[in-house]
Amino acid sequence: MKIKNTVGIISYGTDIPKPRIKIKDIAQAWNKDSKSIENSLGVIEKSVPGKDEDTVTLAVNSSKEALKKIDHQIKIDAIYTGSESHPYAVKSTSSIVGEALGIGNNYTAADLEFACKAGTAGVQMITGLVSSGMIEYGIAIGADTAQSKPGDALEYTAGVAGASFIIGSKKEEIIARILYTESFTSDTPDFWRREHQTYPSHAGRFSGEPAYFKHIIGVCKNTLKNTKLKIENFNHVVFHMPNGSFPKKAAKILGVSDKQLKAGFIGPYLGNSYSACSLVGLASVLDQAKPKDKILLCSYGSGSGSDCFIIKVTENIKKLKKNITVQEKIDNKEYISYPEYLKNMGKLKM
Repeated sequence: MKIKNTVGIISYGTDIPKPRIKIKDIAQAWNKDSKSIENSLGVIEKSVPGKDEDTVTLAVNSSKEALKKIDHQIKIDAIYTGSESHPYAVKSTSSIVGEALGIGNNYTAADLEFACKAGTAGVQMITGLVSSGMIEYGIAIGADTAQSKPGDALEYTAGVAGASFIIGSKKEEIIARILYTESFTSDTPDFWRREHQTYPSHAGRFSGEPAYFKHIIGVCKNTLKNTKLKIENFNHVVFHMPNGSFPKKAAKILGVSDKQLKAGFIGPYLGNSYSACSLVGLASVLDQAKPKDKILLCSYGSGSGSDCFIIKVTENIKKLKKNITVQEKIDNKEYISYPEYLKNMGKLKM
């Protein structure tokens, strides 16, 4: 879908908690071979929430950072928050974010769910609202405190982060124009969690070829075909990172170089932050991108679907206020033990 009117990102923010746990410490707690797990998954450590942090905290903090980067006041007309760890089954995360930001009451809000692509679904929706002229500015958020059953394979990768993108239509404000978006969707049961279940379930045999790779490769190939672009036309490529090995395999299939993947490849150090994952990768790219750089962003959410975006960086990125970069937040860490990790995740009372 080509975006008919000028629309793009005017600011962005992220929230990455300081606590981390090494994969080897999780493996040792379950008497597993840490080296084989690290090599198989391509992840060495992951982010963990602080004792008082949840999805709302991540969404609020990342949105506040995005607003602070703008040197003038704007009116937010919409907030959409994508997550699979909303703190309430019935109560809006987005309305709490709006209240915390002090934006008043005249805005539309919704909470989105589509596993790990709920954040990019929000980007599509806000982009559509801005492009149509229905709203002037909106915030699309992806935030998760990813849940995993202790001892399950998901425990090695389920991470924590938040990312917020403010989208508008004024050319003088846009730091990265959204030129095109496309989606690829199917009913593939690789990952799910029913109401009242604490932890998600997954069908391992579906997680690779018929799920992640089918959708990532499918939507990227369709996007390239429909836009008549080639993968080498992009300076940066960001895939959803359920681990460190899947994105590298997808890159190899599509002909993406290590150089194109490097700036947004944050999965090995944070794990899979679900709805925030690919968006934090995009934020990391924007921290380093130069005017005229082209970005290919591709999310994946279990159940299953992928959203793909073509984004072009503008000269305005030079004027955006600097803040702590994603890489600096990755480096600012404090390792915790496995019992401390369980306590922070609410799985152990101490």
